[in-house]
Amino acid sequence: MASHPFRAASQAARARSFDGAAAQYAANRPAYPPALFDAVEALADRPLTGAEVVDVGAGTGIATGLLHARGADVLAVEPGPGMAAEFRRVHPHLPIVRGSGEALPLATASADFVTYAQSWHWTDPSRSVPEALRVLRPGGALALWWNTEALDVPWIEASARRAERFFGIDQVVERNGSGARAALALAARSGGSRPLTAEPGGRLSFERRHVRWSRRVPIDMRLANIGSHSAFLVLGEEAAGAYFAEEREHLLRAFPEGTVEETYVVDLLVATRS
Repeated sequence: MASHPFRAASQAARARSFDGAAAQYAANRPAYPPALFDAVEALADRPLTGAEVVDVGAGTGIATGLLHARGADVLAVEPGPGMAAEFRRVHPHLPIVRGSGEALPLATASADFVTYAQSWHWTDPSRSVPEALRVLRPGGALALWWNTEALDVPWIEASARRAERFFGIDQVVERNGSGARAALALAARSGGSRPLTAEPGGRLSFERRHVRWSRRVPIDMRLANIGSHSAFLVLGEEAAGAYFAEEREHLLRAFPEGTVEETYVVDLLVATRS
């Protein structure tokens, strides 16, 4: 039996898939609420305003733009040429350099924050943790976050289960590369809300917060958002098209007015460098 295209795609292929869908990503992915940045500041015990921030895996700049609006002096780091080009189109006034979390093109002890919005799970922590430690100043903070769908909302849970059946998997996070598993793996080591240790050398202790928020969007935007995730991008148009035609029917039956309220829980982890 042939393997499902999603299962056959490598991590590297899924990471590269965003470059061909950068405009779709920028137009349809959810942003982040002000309360998230309040939580980042509270856990880091320092303001973003005036801070030197390195936003790694910046993509099209959704988080970078919000960090800049918060008053941060922010530099984006992005490995993908397509995503970087879209970033420059959307944010021509913000600086961006090509690079990855495993090899940051930055001076040692040059940043107050290193942030990963929806991107930490694409890194190798055995390399990205030491690089974050190298770039952060003493007292600086590493902040990782992901928008995860609120599965306690019935229609969102039903949609997630349909995606699971389509992919033949039983883990919701696998369908969209949301990185929730990466957050959960770190949090599991803490035994709940207590700080947890990350390698190497026990020099980072993470604390975790959840921030719930929502947005109302047309059904087509909902579908385009889902379609911008790597699991769908590697499928090919025919397979993905069949899924989205059926999903549109389900959503229109539930929401005949044509709009949905997407509810998210931002999963946030923050660690301060000693």
